[in-house]
Amino acid sequence: MRKVKFVEGEFYHIFNRGVDKRIIFQDQDDLKRFFQSMKEFNVEEPIGSIYENSFNKSKNQLENLVSKQEQKLVNFICYCLNPNHYHFILEPLVENGVEKFMQRIGGYSRYFNLKYKRNGALFQGRFKAVHISSNEQLLHTSVYVNLNDNIHALGSRVPKLSSWNEYTRNINSIFCKKDIILDQFDNKEEYKKFAEESLKDILSRRNESNDENIESKELFLE
Repeated sequence: MRKVKFVEGEFYHIFNRGVDKRIIFQDQDDLKRFFQSMKEFNVEEPIGSIYENSFNKSKNQLENLVSKQEQKLVNFICYCLNPNHYHFILEPLVENGVEKFMQRIGGYSRYFNLKYKRNGALFQGRFKAVHISSNEQLLHTSVYVNLNDNIHALGSRVPKLSSWNEYTRNINSIFCKKDIILDQFDNKEEYKKFAEESLKDILSRRNESNDENIESKELFLE
């Protein structure tokens, strides 16, 4: 049984990586496909297979189908997709919302295996979950997720995607529910300054720990 119990209106840090630390996003198309799953499967009523829908429905029809679903399973607070792992902060909106959502995006494994002609599990077991129990933890975890590529020093040429720009730039993106974070700052620039300072602390504590498993233990988030 999972130790963490998911409760509507609470916040959870969700993460997982490729089995044997393998790459799960090899190029931008893989990132786009996974992000598409994050958007289209986040509805209470299933919409079917993304692959099959690509033959049967136009892009506009798919967007209309998703938009008509008034009840989402979860709110995304922030996210990052790195070459061999991902992180989300989720707020469940319905009973078993996190479990249903995570089960659906697990279908990405089929896409990946077909594309790269491989078999077997893609992810390292069940996804991991940490309950975020305080506002301070929520703020610092948002930095950890938004700037996770900096924590791993991934560089500019590595395929990756995160909600950092959505939090710090004036762009027309409404994917994440950012108000729970940004309403605590005067503006996006203030959040950016906070995030950069928090990042320094995370990197310092990470270096001091000298522990390869610090990410899974979540030492600096508890």
